[in-house]
Amino acid sequence: MAESPASTSIQPEVASPPLAPSVAPATAPLCYVVDDDASIRHFLSLVLHGAGIDTMEFADGASMRAAIAHRMPDLVFLNISLESAEAIETVIALGKKSFRGNVQLTSTRGAAVLDHVKNIGIQHKLNMLTVLKKPYETDAIVKILRDLNIGTPAAVASRIDLDEAINSGWIEFWYQPKIDLRKKQLAGAEAYARARHPMHGIALPGAFMPDAKESSVIKLSEMALTSALKAGLSFSKLGLNLSVTVNIPVNALEKIRVEDIVRSHRPSGSKWAGLIIDVPEEQIVTDLALASDLSKRLERCNVRLAIDDFGRGTSSLARLGEMPFAELKLDRSFVADCGSDRVNAPLCKTVIDLAHNYGRVAVAMGIEKAADAMALVAMGCDFGQGFLLGQPMPEERFISLLRQRAGANGRELATADK
Repeated sequence: MAESPASTSIQPEVASPPLAPSVAPATAPLCYVVDDDASIRHFLSLVLHGAGIDTMEFADGASMRAAIAHRMPDLVFLNISLESAEAIETVIALGKKSFRGNVQLTSTRGAAVLDHVKNIGIQHKLNMLTVLKKPYETDAIVKILRDLNIGTPAAVASRIDLDEAINSGWIEFWYQPKIDLRKKQLAGAEAYARARHPMHGIALPGAFMPDAKESSVIKLSEMALTSALKAGLSFSKLGLNLSVTVNIPVNALEKIRVEDIVRSHRPSGSKWAGLIIDVPEEQIVTDLALASDLSKRLERCNVRLAIDDFGRGTSSLARLGEMPFAELKLDRSFVADCGSDRVNAPLCKTVIDLAHNYGRVAVAMGIEKAADAMALVAMGCDFGQGFLLGQPMPEERFISLLRQRAGANGRELATADK
């Protein structure tokens, strides 16, 4: 449930399956990302794909200069390394091609070097943006995209009736990467509902979930399960064995025939990673017997429960041993600044240790800063989600990102086998 900004200094490297890269839709903007640091290239690609922008990654300017002979991008992120001559050569090459997109320089170099390269771009009639100094965070990238008015527009705050959204076919499900923090590998994905209103654009759950009828929530939950299973099937066709997580309240979960939905849509084969259903902590605590019955019923079809937003309840720590769960998802209020906050750091460590003591895994939500990610790794946290590691994106963009990584690396995608 993390939709928040990030930094660049730690990025799990998502290796890639042996697939041909997909052809990007003609309507999608394209960004070339040039940086000799693979983790930064991957970080930018995650942010850009989440914003509705396709990317091509290049380790050096020479390979990018070869690419512009075949296709021109709409935006270029160009890093100025210790040797600025290559960046200058790339800027000149763009000028000779009469490039009309935008050039975003990034670097750790001093202002004099950056200004020199930028001025060369201006002399060649390029649209040179304000230089972006490293390290930068996700919100800085998002601001650039919004200022340029490219990619997916920002989500709207208008209220939408959930019944109308479902009946009108506006509901879709976006997927956020879930990362194994220790192995620095893709481990799964979490589904989030969105409503694509024909006039207002993309709406988050806060626009259509408040005051929604129980029958509508049940219908939405069934749609989420079906979508997650179909996404898992799409991932498996790419050679990926990824678990997919959905969020369903207990009162809806006990009325849904999960087994029938799984039987109809689950990927075939014995290696299916299964589904994880996030249930809010307070709903588990108030009826542990029901939660236990649901857990036993769902385990038979390879569906496990996770405690969502753990830490909000006052008695949760004391009753943790009674809760039926496979994953413990730390509330973002614990995760925020856990790398520096003297209160949050020990709380995070305590919850992670408790999860491990009960033979379960810990998932940190809302990771926004590299320092927090590194602290969580040191604490032994298993998985992480957040804008640092990738924001939610439409399924086709999530798959496009995986395919694009395949084209960039040509290696087999390693997944956490959980």
